[in-house]
This record gives sequence, C-alpha cells and structure tokens, in this order.
Amino acid sequence: MSRFRRRPAGWALALSLAATPAIAQDLRQTVAEAVVADIHTAFDDHPSRAVHAKGILLDGTFQAAEGARTLSSATLFDGETRRITGRFSDFTGFPDIADLSPDASPHGFGFKVHMVTEPDYDVVAHSFNGFPVATAAEFGAFMRAIGESRTATSHPTAVDTFLSGHPAASAFVMSPKPAPASFATTAYFGVNAFQYTNAAGEVVYIRYRLAPEAGQHNLDEAQAKLEANDYLQTEIAQRVEAAPIRFTWLAQIAEAGDVIDDPSIAWPESRRLVTLGTITLNAVTADPEVIDKDFLLLPGRTPDGMDVADPMLTARDDAYAVSFEGR
Repeated sequence: MSRFRRRPAGWALALSLAATPAIAQDLRQTVAEAVVADIHTAFDDHPSRAVHAKGILLDGTFQAAEGARTLSSATLFDGETRRITGRFSDFTGFPDIADLSPDASPHGFGFKVHMVTEPDYDVVAHSFNGFPVATAAEFGAFMRAIGESRTATSHPTAVDTFLSGHPAASAFVMSPKPAPASFATTAYFGVNAFQYTNAAGEVVYIRYRLAPEAGQHNLDEAQAKLEANDYLQTEIAQRVEAAPIRFTWLAQIAEAGDVIDDPSIAWPESRRLVTLGTITLNAVTADPEVIDKDFLLLPGRTPDGMDVADPMLTARDDAYAVSFEGR
C-alpha cells in the first residue's frame, strides 16, 4: 500500500479509468472545453490566453545541479546547459489588468526548457503556495461562480456560496496580496505533484519551488501608489537589461501521509528541499508578440524519470491546448 495519500476518485475519473481510450479522450476534451468556457465567463472572451493573459517573455538558460540526478534520471538533469524561454504573468484573463490590482495575484512564472532529442520540458508555477480547488472541474465551477457574480446586485452571490463551501478557495481569495517589487523578487510554487524516479529505481514525490536570488521584496502602500499599471513588465525589462536574473529551482519532497493529488493542500514547510538547478534569465525575448502567441506550456508532458502524480496536470495540458487553439 502506498504511504502517500490520494483523494477518493470522483465520477469523472472513475469513468475515464473504466472507459475505452477513445471515450476517455472525449471525456477529457469535454472537461477541458467546459473549463475554458467557464474561465471566459469569469474574465470575458479575449483573443489571448484564457488566464494569465498579461505577461512578458524572457530568454535564458537552465543549469542542473548535481543533486537533481539523485532524484530523477531525466535527461533534463544531465548537467548540460540548456536554453529556456520564461514567461512572467498576472492572473486573470484580462490582458490589460493593472499589475497593482489584487486580481493580478497570484502572479505566474512558467518556463520551457528547450530539449534537443526529446520534447521540451515545461514548468508552471504561481506566487501562492496552494490552489483554490482540488480538481479541474471544481476550478471551472469557481470561475463560473466568479462570472455569474460580476453583475450581481444581491447577496449571497454565486461566488459567496462557492467560497462558503470551499475553504481552500476562500483562503486563496482572502490571502494577502501585496504588490511585488518585481517579478524577480517573488517566490513561485508549482502546486501539482510529480513522481520522480532515479537510475536506481528509487521513487519520490515532489512539488516545484522557484526561489529568487534577489530575495523576496514587496512594495509598501506608499510605494505602490507611485507605480504605473504596467510597472512589473517595465521593471523586469529594465532589470534584465542591467544584469541577469536568477532563480533556484527546488523540489519539495513529500513524506508519508502527504496528499499527492490535491493541489489545494500545501505540504508542511518542514519538508526537505533539493536543488534541481539554476534558472538564469538574460534578455527580453525578441519579437515577443509573435513568440507569445505560439508559446504553449504543457506541464503534464514528462520525460523518462518523471511521471504525473496529480491528475490535474493532465487536465491543465488539455485546457491549455483548448485555450491555445482559441488565440
């Protein structure tokens, strides 16, 4: 019996496991399309990403740490320096949201490690250690409730009702949202778990973290009032022009009893952290509008030595692909 906890299977997962591959794929596609439609209900149907629509691309490199190979045999960690494309972003699907808006948080950081002989490896993370819900279907319901509440004139609204029945979502909404000094002074959390297997066949379950070399810094209220709507985009461009930006990529290691398939439950801070490597960003991507339109991250696509532990990763891939087709 596994020492790690999993949620009881819901009806959709049970059906997908019992169905033929074709039926299971149809079900996944139906769920993905519904989730993206729900997100557009919350944030309007803009011809861009359904969520994290406002962002900026940067080019850089990834250099693996020696300790990464103790966790996973993936080629990604063989010590070669690899090119990456990273994207910092604001939350919501509004492409013109003010960086200072509380709704712009959690801020996102995703990156693509460009591989030569195998598919690229993609990572998505955001600035909140957790997620509002456990499943993609619940996230769709959350977004739908937000959309239905935007023009509500009486209470409780649909989102009030949703939050009252979902403590993790309420904590997500009510968490402090200070204005970051920079995308480069923000910590990011990959909330979905992976199974890592090393060359000896040893298995661990992990979640990602990205720790800024510059430390974590926020603006106070007086400083924030002086900033323009696009200050994070402007600041990161100026910062990377002056000097490289670095993050330490970490794996948080699960212990017995930790839930590995529910991103709404954060693991204890006492869990061991292993350094996977260093992300270095060197410049704003040239021709960013063209590149950004074709920039798709698929965090559930894994190489040998890694596997998906949280099924939401697969659901995210499906939803991102649907959103990508709508750009």
